[in-house]
Amino acid sequence: MSRRTKPKTRPKPDSEIETETDAEYIARIYADIYAVVREIPAGRVATYGQVAELAGRPGAARVVGAAMRQAGEQAVPWQRVVGKKAKRLAKVAILDPIGGATQRSILESEGVDFTDRGYIRLDEFGWLPES
Repeated sequence: MSRRTKPKTRPKPDSEIETETDAEYIARIYADIYAVVREIPAGRVATYGQVAELAGRPGAARVVGAAMRQAGEQAVPWQRVVGKKAKRLAKVAILDPIGGATQRSILESEGVDFTDRGYIRLDEFGWLPES
């Protein structure tokens, strides 16, 4: 005979404790990501995974992508964040042909070179923050 148990519920916070809303939590994460991206100088790129790690969110490359899509009026150099293709290669990861061409055009105007296959050599154009 199985025993029925009451479903587990999350404890309710005390009325005096302020809780962070989902929107505030996301805004805080995005602010951390934007702070990292603003450090990337013109002519350099960083991968989504690298930005996530530097923002204190290792493994959250997709979150960085979402943040870049929402950057809008944040004055963030979104074009400097690219997808990792191989150990020393990156590429424009925007699948929309117009968006991808725009990103590539901006990067080229900043001095980033692309290989014949459309890759960016990270050993030449990759960015590492100064310690």
